[in-house]
Amino acid sequence: MSCGCKTSGDSAHSCGPKKTANGCESVNTCGNSYKLSVFDWLSNINNPASNRCDLVEVRFKNDRKSFYKNVNNIPLHIGSVVTVESSPGHDVGVVSLTGELVKIQMKKKKFPEESILKIYRQANQKDLEVWQEARKKEDSVKIEARKIAHRIGLEMKVTDVEYQGDSSKITFYYTADNRVDFRQLIKEYAGAFRTKIDMKQIGFRQEAAKVGGIGSCGRELCCSTWLTDFRSVNTNVARYQQLSINPQKLAGQCGKLKCCLNYELDSYLDALSHFPSSSTTLDTEKGRAFCIKIDVFKKKMWFAYVDSSMAWYDFDIDLVKKLIAKNKRGEKILPLEDLKQPDSPIQTIDLIQENNMDRFEKKNRGNNRNRNQNRPNNGQNQGGQQGQGQGPKKRTERSERPDRAENPNANAGNQPRQQQKQQPKPQPKAQTEKTDVSSDPEKKQQNPNKKNFKKKYPPKKDKNA
Repeated sequence: MSCGCKTSGDSAHSCGPKKTANGCESVNTCGNSYKLSVFDWLSNINNPASNRCDLVEVRFKNDRKSFYKNVNNIPLHIGSVVTVESSPGHDVGVVSLTGELVKIQMKKKKFPEESILKIYRQANQKDLEVWQEARKKEDSVKIEARKIAHRIGLEMKVTDVEYQGDSSKITFYYTADNRVDFRQLIKEYAGAFRTKIDMKQIGFRQEAAKVGGIGSCGRELCCSTWLTDFRSVNTNVARYQQLSINPQKLAGQCGKLKCCLNYELDSYLDALSHFPSSSTTLDTEKGRAFCIKIDVFKKKMWFAYVDSSMAWYDFDIDLVKKLIAKNKRGEKILPLEDLKQPDSPIQTIDLIQENNMDRFEKKNRGNNRNRNQNRPNNGQNQGGQQGQGQGPKKRTERSERPDRAENPNANAGNQPRQQQKQQPKPQPKAQTEKTDVSSDPEKKQQNPNKKNFKKKYPPKKDKNA
């Protein structure tokens, strides 16, 4: 049996182990909560009065709700599927609210107590089977109804179809720009579907709420998720927020202005109350200037001369108020270019260094410098360790370096293979000529870098020299 979550009568959505014969006991936590769910914050509080509230709120398909009276004192809770009174026949719905909160909802929606209908019983198995079979036929009926309306030539769009719980009535929700004469249409529908026909016109925003979709912000439409009342939105709302009047950007999927334009309107009106009027004009020595732009966040106003409106000058609202006070006293203010103060640049620190494109190169350069500084130290340490074991032979090795440079492979036959690999390779003639040039004391002064280079990188010493 379906608990009525998500869409009433849809058996595809189940509540798992919590589903009972009376419905879903925790309809808001089973994962299939509906749009107009209400949190009963009085559910764990006992009623101090002796008499218990017998009013119940019942929801039907989409966002349709109504209030009923529990005349038989049936134990009901949120999620119970009940059979209620209707005309003609009966309807099947899901209990969405019980207790004292129902009276508050009725008072909020101004629901008359005289028109309250009654609850017959909890829905039995036969009621649920008829209810679910009627729900399955709604899609095919909607497509057929659109074909009939198009054949007759009516300028209307059938948005949704709702069957009554006992299949004795069909309600067609449609949208149209102009008035529609559907007397012939009702005859066609009655002959095709063999039931009572009820036509109900809705607005384009209600249509978007029933169909649903994704907005330009990337989230689900507010009207299809949580928004219940549709306040009027006009172009003045966009003007207060300093938005360009572009219908393509300001219109939603319903073709009307977006409902979210009203969300921050109060904050903008509060901020604009501290601003001078946008129609303010300033009398300067150079001529009259008018306000051309307002920045609510920076609290600035841009002014330009009437004669030359290409140059704009921005001022804080505190300064503008002082200038207006001077004009009221009959004094002309200085030209705008003289009043304009240079903006002090704001220094920002990029802690993450995301905007620095050379951040990786700098690290590599530092690592290369550290490696270059470690190389001569390693060579000197190796030379020192080799020279400690040989003692007085250290000076003789330095005197024998030219001979070793001339014949580097003279004693190659007496050395093992590992030592042969460590021997320095014979230098080409170009390099030997450079070393001879650097030995001249006059040329050493001209090339100090080469002299330091030889100090930092001494030639490797041969152990068997």
